Amino acid sequence: MSSAIPDKSAHELDTVLVVDFGAQYAQLIARRVREARVYSEIVPSTMPVAEMLAKNPKAIILSGGPSSVYEEGAPRLDRAIFESGVPVFGMCYGFQLMAITLGGTVDNSGAREYGRTELAVGKTGSTLFEGTPAQQSVWMSHGDACSAAPEGFTVTGSTDVCPVAAFENDEKKLYGVQYHPEVLHSDYGQQVLEHFLYRGAGIAPTWTTSNVVDEQVALIREQVGTKRAICGLSGGVDSAVAAALVQKAIGSQLTCVYVDHGLMRKGETEQVEKDFVAATGVQLKVVDAQERFLNALAGVTDPEEKRKIIGREFIRVFEQAQVEIIAEAGAHGEPVEFLVQGTLYPDVVESGGGTGTANIKSHHNVGGLPEDLEFQLIEPLRKLFKDEVRMVGQELGLPEEIVQRQPFPGPGLGIRIVGEVTKERLDLLREADAIAREELTAAGLDREIWQCPVVLLADVRSVGVQGDGRTYGHPIVLRPVSSEDAMTADWSRLPYEVLARISTRITNEVSDVNRVVLDVTSKPPGTIEWE
Repeated sequence: MSSAIPDKSAHELDTVLVVDFGAQYAQLIARRVREARVYSEIVPSTMPVAEMLAKNPKAIILSGGPSSVYEEGAPRLDRAIFESGVPVFGMCYGFQLMAITLGGTVDNSGAREYGRTELAVGKTGSTLFEGTPAQQSVWMSHGDACSAAPEGFTVTGSTDVCPVAAFENDEKKLYGVQYHPEVLHSDYGQQVLEHFLYRGAGIAPTWTTSNVVDEQVALIREQVGTKRAICGLSGGVDSAVAAALVQKAIGSQLTCVYVDHGLMRKGETEQVEKDFVAATGVQLKVVDAQERFLNALAGVTDPEEKRKIIGREFIRVFEQAQVEIIAEAGAHGEPVEFLVQGTLYPDVVESGGGTGTANIKSHHNVGGLPEDLEFQLIEPLRKLFKDEVRMVGQELGLPEEIVQRQPFPGPGLGIRIVGEVTKERLDLLREADAIAREELTAAGLDREIWQCPVVLLADVRSVGVQGDGRTYGHPIVLRPVSSEDAMTADWSRLPYEVLARISTRITNEVSDVNRVVLDVTSKPPGTIEWE
């Protein structure tokens, strides 16, 4: 997103609907559209076409999906969507569905294509493939294949297995490809997608960072009026950017609460207390609750129980803080009626708000506030993905250390200690984590990885030799992972020399640690966090 493009207000934005047929890549498609500076939203394939068209989309994209178009009960789509005049782009399952709905032929030939496949472009000057080579590598994932395009369509791509791997109908503005242009393995995928948006659908790239900020500031001012709002700061990117955006809109009418539970990484509490306040001028109420949390966690080793305790105590501390804020504000006749949350678009989609496939649940940066806290919600980031949130943070002038902060779990280091949480163990883990972060930053790898959890195996001891003597210390686990959205992840192949420096420093500088190990498990089967 670039602020060099002229802005549009919210009601003027050109919106592209991504129809989700159960694809693992539906969110990725929406992100790729936004990377082209066009606003996108995900809707379920079960949504009636009339409802889709009522949203006045400038274009519609049909995602892939796990079903075969021949299966009983497989998702279908009313033909009216292709006769509406709205440009449509089908991908994989969406491509096959367009083909059979409009009279083409899709065969279950038994020949399959999975992974990298060579696509032969039959018409390199077409709307989709203008400026791309006649042979290009694409990412396939299908068993059925289209053998005949619908009447009026031009076949523009094929493979050894699939005679119709791409087709176009410029007159009706209908386009489709058998492969997944949204994944990076399709070499010219983003270019093909942008050709559909700009050339096929005639959409201009007008969705920008400045556009988001201006839109939300206006909406927040209208929603809040002269009343007051509170926000629970977690130290993370989402709550920080949400707070900064609301602060820009209503200034001193916002009070932020930061609960110092003693489970943060080294320097992060100070970062919130000093850097964030300096950058935004926000009113910040800091609650020191370290002893309370440690007492509540004493003797507890079960990870789920730890999460529940941390969430429960957070709620209670936040409740007390908001009672004090309301009392102080009430003395000046300013009711506190709004709660700011850093809900993101993936939260909305995964909870059913975007797909219609699950019951909607709340996502709270403060750990899950009870329903009887009768606030109206302000969720200024609910249309955004994580990378877009970072861009908004930069636009608002937040420090780079906050904007580029890697994801960190709400329960903090409490779930990165495998075993009981004690002050001594927290201090030990904080030092090991700080060393790992320092070395990754020094090596310029912060942007190369999604995050690097550092885990203390508190209930495990291993034999070592330090200072010519036998030791019996704790192992530390490094868990560097690469991901786009944390739904799937792979372990990051960090340079050996960086791993060696981290290991040497931790075993030399952190007492009671004599071994550093590397977690090389992907997700799935493993999760990113250990607990």
